Amino acid sequence: MELIAGRFGRVEPRRRVGAYLRGLLAGLERKNGWTLAEHAGAVSPDGMQRLLRTAGWDVDGVRDDLRGYVLNKLGDPAGVFVVDETGFIKKGVRSAGVQRQYTGTTGKVDNCQLGVFLAYASPRGRALIDRELYLPKSWTDDRSRCAAAGVPDGVGFATKPELGLAMLERALAAGVLSGWVTADEAYGQNRAFRDWLAARAVPFVLATRSDDLLTCPDGRRHEAKALAALAGPHSWERRSAGDGAHGERLYDWTVLTLDTTGLPDGWGHWLLVRRQINPPPGKDPEPAFYRCAGPVTTPVPELIRVAGARWAIEECFQTAKNEAGLDQYQVRDYRAWYAHITLAMLAAAYLAATRAQEAEKGDLQPAAMTTPAATTTATA
Repeated sequence: MELIAGRFGRVEPRRRVGAYLRGLLAGLERKNGWTLAEHAGAVSPDGMQRLLRTAGWDVDGVRDDLRGYVLNKLGDPAGVFVVDETGFIKKGVRSAGVQRQYTGTTGKVDNCQLGVFLAYASPRGRALIDRELYLPKSWTDDRSRCAAAGVPDGVGFATKPELGLAMLERALAAGVLSGWVTADEAYGQNRAFRDWLAARAVPFVLATRSDDLLTCPDGRRHEAKALAALAGPHSWERRSAGDGAHGERLYDWTVLTLDTTGLPDGWGHWLLVRRQINPPPGKDPEPAFYRCAGPVTTPVPELIRVAGARWAIEECFQTAKNEAGLDQYQVRDYRAWYAHITLAMLAAAYLAATRAQEAEKGDLQPAAMTTPAATTTATA
């Protein structure tokens, strides 16, 4: 609360936000307006709902404080920025941005809101540091519907990669975008997303599809899967992508050199391929593909480490939902979504920072991140 105290013009909303955060951290079975109000000793959720919808405090300012807090507590030269989205299952049609759309939360098309998030992951810990609500065209093309949900007139349609870039732009403007960026194929397939990173000399490891057409140094273009097929049996190496829920994530990896046109001087461009070690009986190993760009001296284990760091954001979502009520809100309003999500992220970040502090004292093990085991340069 000391960190964000300057974001409030009056003492009442500041005190209520303190109660809200304590409720998010209290271990309640559910963390919605009613339960948080009861935990704070209120007789109704009206005050908590007013805090999210209309109370006078700087929600985006708290977001900026949160980002700085995480980078201060968890910052490390090996830190990685991760972009991804998660779904919030909803009933009805009035919650800002809600519609039937695919979400990885349930693995199917569902009635939900989608939030695009930026996370920071380092050997010291990981936490969410920024957020944007995705508004489908069914919303942005219907301004009366937007107005009813409190969506400002100036907010138009933006793709998920565009929302990701908006958050990365804020991190860059704050002077904290230092290190690698990784994301799944929805972002890796987006040329504008890759070009933005390259133009600002931000190295990246971005997942891509098997049919992505890639340009080789000789100017020829091949699909990613065709390039992987050219890798000889001795060009694969077995390495860990970090610890997972079921132990160490071991895969076979290979790297192939790509054309560097459009990249900063002194940079390399590679296709990184990951292959299962023990595929299901009767099936060939299922490969995954990553388009990578960074300093030409980047070792292969560093590319693998960054690729493995992408899973950290899933842990962030799980922790924020289970421990800080990220998905347990009962609001429909656009501003209220940002207010609740920001406070839940701050509560989750506090837990991550506390764990890091305990680890530094020797009471806990720090967050696991893959450590390069060799210095093979990515020039296969």
